[in-house]
Amino acid sequence: MGKTQSKLTQEQLAELQKATLFERKELQQWYKGFLKDYYVFNVFDADRSGTIDFKEFIVALSVTSRGSLEDKLNWAFQLYDIDGDGEISYDEMLQIVEAIYKMVGSMVKLPEDEDTPQKRVAKIFKMMDKDENGSLTLDEFREGSQKDATIVSALSLYDGLV
Repeated sequence: MGKTQSKLTQEQLAELQKATLFERKELQQWYKGFLKDYYVFNVFDADRSGTIDFKEFIVALSVTSRGSLEDKLNWAFQLYDIDGDGEISYDEMLQIVEAIYKMVGSMVKLPEDEDTPQKRVAKIFKMMDKDENGSLTLDEFREGSQKDATIVSALSLYDGLV
């Protein structure tokens, strides 16, 4: 599961079109975004082997679909903490938010104060970074996330699907 190809084949595109409600161009855009910015892979790849085995996949799926809010916040924190140092820097969060914005693109209408990755991250840091040191601890992230309805609803996106 850890290996990827740079482009979808015509057969893969045809199969995905049949299996989804996305058009060919949309599938190509989603795939491009997936390849470019799939930081979530590192959160799933718990043993850092470069591949995701079924245990790693099912554990992550369990957390994202059935875990408590606290479990999901811990998982999300690991997603944003790219270098694994126990804190989320402004730049780390910006990398993830930029990736999300690129993948979602113009499919979602955003409020003016969140219509760029920089605005969204600045808003998050203003709300969460209590000591204003330019990074978020797990406690700051947990506390701030619970105050932001969009984060809570995003974390609950998979509830009950599995």
